[in-house]
Amino acid sequence: MLKTVIDRFKSFLTRPTTGQVRQVDPAQIRKWWDAGQVLIVDVREPDEHDHEAILGAMNLPLSRFDPALVPHPAPGQHLVLHCMKGIRCAPASDHLVASGWQGEIVRMKGGLIGWIAAGGPTTLRH
Repeated sequence: MLKTVIDRFKSFLTRPTTGQVRQVDPAQIRKWWDAGQVLIVDVREPDEHDHEAILGAMNLPLSRFDPALVPHPAPGQHLVLHCMKGIRCAPASDHLVASGWQGEIVRMKGGLIGWIAAGGPTTLRH
């Protein structure tokens, strides 16, 4: 009986739910990126994104964030939100959850700074 309860609890903890938000280390996101398993949304302002961005990231700034503009990731992909330090992506994920977003939402720990530290490629423009 105890094993059944534990198994059900583990299943509950690992199942994807509506608007499930979790933070993930940039090194893991880099692995997903290398495998083509991410849809990355940069919630920084356009001037920040234009200066330096994660390769392939789309820009939907928090100042005018509209959950309806966030594309749904392809099967097997993770939706990843990022900003500069990992702070602004929290309210963006809250907007997605409030809109009824279906599926997992990943917030990148440390944002672009963490991505660069993990060796992730960017489009640095001087």
